[in-house]
Amino acid sequence: QLQLVESGGDLVQPGESLLLSCATSGLTLGRYSIIWFRQVPGKEREAVSCISTYDDSTYSVDSVKGRFNISTDNAKKTVYLKMNSLTPEDTAVYYCAAYTVQAACNKWLLNYRMDLWGQGTQVTVSS
Repeated sequence: QLQLVESGGDLVQPGESLLLSCATSGLTLGRYSIIWFRQVPGKEREAVSCISTYDDSTYSVDSVKGRFNISTDNAKKTVYLKMNSLTPEDTAVYYCAAYTVQAACNKWLLNYRMDLWGQGTQVTVSS
């Protein structure tokens, strides 16, 4: 069964860190990329970071570059998003999505149509 399940969302204070997880099932290693998106009510969904299991390439948008790190544990079939130095502007529902084509991660892939979505996990950054 093809499925993505996010976890790890929480309420944290500004400056703190959080680790999000995206557990995958039914996907073929080397034939997909995982992209983390986030969305605030009333605003457009924003792609944040990408990792390719095809060539292990990664890509992050400028707003999170240097603060967020995407990684994968292939044995656990899980992709992680470690978020550091969080600010209130990072508050959103975070979703992971899969693009099931052999491809490297880059800024163009973030705009492709995703093949599979998770249900989302809420991240709130507030003092």
